[in-house]
Amino acid sequence: MTVTMSEVAHPPAAVTRFRRRVHHGWRLRLALRMMICLAGISLLVGFVDFAEDVRDAEPPADPRAEGIVVLTGGTARIDGALQLLAEGRANRLLISGVNPVVTRQALASTVSDGLRRVLDCCVDLDHQAQDTIGNAAETREWADQRGFSSLIVVTSDYHMRRSMAELAFAMPDKRLIAFPVNNPDLHLASWWRDPVTLSLLVREYGKYLAAETRRLLSPVPAGHAPVPGDVTLARP
Repeated sequence: MTVTMSEVAHPPAAVTRFRRRVHHGWRLRLALRMMICLAGISLLVGFVDFAEDVRDAEPPADPRAEGIVVLTGGTARIDGALQLLAEGRANRLLISGVNPVVTRQALASTVSDGLRRVLDCCVDLDHQAQDTIGNAAETREWADQRGFSSLIVVTSDYHMRRSMAELAFAMPDKRLIAFPVNNPDLHLASWWRDPVTLSLLVREYGKYLAAETRRLLSPVPAGHAPVPGDVTLARP
């Protein structure tokens, strides 16, 4: 088959369309790769910010609210919440997510005499919540029943962002004050060097993104209009 100079200079329409499709496909693949790279960079930057925020988290110096909620997961959390209640920083405390087999007497045996006094008089136990979403739902019901419009939220530092996201979604009309508790078993000062701490932070970051996405995409519950400054995250 002989190809003339005219055909080279002016290829048939079918060839031209094929070249355009190839060029268009190449541009689409390039755009897709760039989007994937940008998404990866955004996730990495977001994760580093998340990890640094956890590392630098400090409890506020003088928290005050009508109620306190502590999300179970360690004795340090409960001790910290009971201490806040003993100091008169709120009127009542909810311990959310307590194992059904754990009684008030069993909890009392793990705290000091001074904290046992407030445990007996001013603490409610929630045995229903199975996860952070459940914690948020039970806390909303408890706060509504008590007529509380402000809460101090006590949980581990690495769990705080997700907890605040879920609680803010469940009760956007209430003021939430974060009171992070440090986990001594984690090496947050050098989180990128410790495989256990890094793995925990990666998992928690993924759960936090899921919570924030659900909060952003879901409508605000009826009768729960958000209030200005409804969430306070402590920073040093």
